[in-house]
Amino acid sequence: MTMIRRLGAVAIAFGAFTTPVYAEDITIGLAAEPSSMDPYFHNLGPNNALIGHMFERLVEFDANQQLIPGLATEWKAVSDTVWELKLRKDTTFHDGSAFTADDVIFSFARADQYEGGNSSFRTYTKGKTVTKVDDLTVRIATEAPYPLMPNDLTTVMMMSSGAKGTGDPAKNKGIEAKDFNDGTATIGTGPFRFVEWKKGERVTLKKFDKYNGGLKQPFDNVTFKFIPAQPARVAALMAGDVDMIDNVPTVDIARLKKDSSVALSQGVSNRVIYLHLDQFREKSPFVTTVDGKPLDKNPLLDPKVRKALSLMINRQAIVDRVMEGVALPAGQLLPDGFFGRSPNLTADPYDPKAAKKLLAEAGWGDGFGLTIHGPNDRYINDSKICEAIGQMLTANGIPTKVETMTKNVFFSRASKGGPDKSPEFSFILVGWGSGTGEASSPLKSLLATFDPKKGFGASNRGRHSNPKMDEALVAALATVDDKQRGALLAEATDIGIGQDMGIIPLHYQVNTWATRKGLAYHARTDERTVAYDVYKK
Repeated sequence: MTMIRRLGAVAIAFGAFTTPVYAEDITIGLAAEPSSMDPYFHNLGPNNALIGHMFERLVEFDANQQLIPGLATEWKAVSDTVWELKLRKDTTFHDGSAFTADDVIFSFARADQYEGGNSSFRTYTKGKTVTKVDDLTVRIATEAPYPLMPNDLTTVMMMSSGAKGTGDPAKNKGIEAKDFNDGTATIGTGPFRFVEWKKGERVTLKKFDKYNGGLKQPFDNVTFKFIPAQPARVAALMAGDVDMIDNVPTVDIARLKKDSSVALSQGVSNRVIYLHLDQFREKSPFVTTVDGKPLDKNPLLDPKVRKALSLMINRQAIVDRVMEGVALPAGQLLPDGFFGRSPNLTADPYDPKAAKKLLAEAGWGDGFGLTIHGPNDRYINDSKICEAIGQMLTANGIPTKVETMTKNVFFSRASKGGPDKSPEFSFILVGWGSGTGEASSPLKSLLATFDPKKGFGASNRGRHSNPKMDEALVAALATVDDKQRGALLAEATDIGIGQDMGIIPLHYQVNTWATRKGLAYHARTDERTVAYDVYKK
């Protein structure tokens, strides 16, 4: 088996982990509800985590994002441009049908052609041609050498080509998201099968007795309750209404560490919280004069202005005051320990004088007005972070309004709420966790020139574009040697952030889970909250 290494942050845990818990039921309180049960609707953390109980990927990640077998038991490069995968024998879908190479081909085609969702998986499917060797062997070909193939295979879930209404994936016809939401098409090979989704309340899953993969099945029944309000989530755990919660509020962590009735699991994630800025419109809809009047020019097009805004943000103050110390200031896409980071970039200091000098050099010494848009139910303290940034920019001569909304509304508008389905907003708070555990994922999705045909820029809502950065990224994706590939990814990062300030990194999340006494959780660098990583303490 060919394994691609991934250097990751080590999770920090409070309490020892030993053997899995084999109990009947578990109820888990989640801060965020998925937007769909369709595995290709939205490349979003809450979706990927929960749906991954029902649908497996060809290659899986463990808690530290090390590659482990999924529906593929072996993978190897048989030539410079072709990878071969052996599929798991005797694997059945939840409806009893056999999993074969045909389902892999169908799944890739549907993910690649999917329309109507937000932030597609096309980043991981474009340029890959899947062919069948036999029922349990597939080959995936690319035009150029592609050493990150196994990492990409951790992203796309496999569904049944025989699911009701699947139709023709090449034309994106037939099956729809609603067919997954009501359970009609929610037919995977995963350790748990779909029972019910009561929107706004819960998702219920049941152990799949014929599961033959490597993920654990510690429980017969799993219920995910959606509890977005932070105090209510903690109260539900303390009252015994749930056995575990994710996204423990930062204000409660110190107190809960001292409580013997609960156990905390905590670790640095690969998620960077950052700001997108409008870099494609001469007139941006939410950029105004200082007194709030329409502005015919877009100052955010100038990298000096973007750098000035970065220098007006006191990241350490956000970490200390908003995040209660449970975060790390960010200067690039991934924290220490991840593959492809730049050695040249650190978090920008808080330097208003330097910021104002840059604004003056760019011709914006008198300032301008902004509105920052963000979700209020997706990331840890997301609305509070928006408020803090608004206050910091306002205090430094950039009067900034703050508007937050539920994540489903936010992502739809941020992705395609403008004319011709363009991004609607001018200045937004977002987060990105590397789906592949290294730097190519955020580079391809967030900073590469928007090009659906190539699968680049799927989440590039600021439409940053620099041909030199794209060139370094494309070269990295075709470079087999780890050292050379890492240097090219770092070069692309230096251009996209260090030179262009294509996004403004803010901080890396440190995530905390809490379980009732007797249970514990492996803190995951990918932030997923999954029943199969719950253990007996």
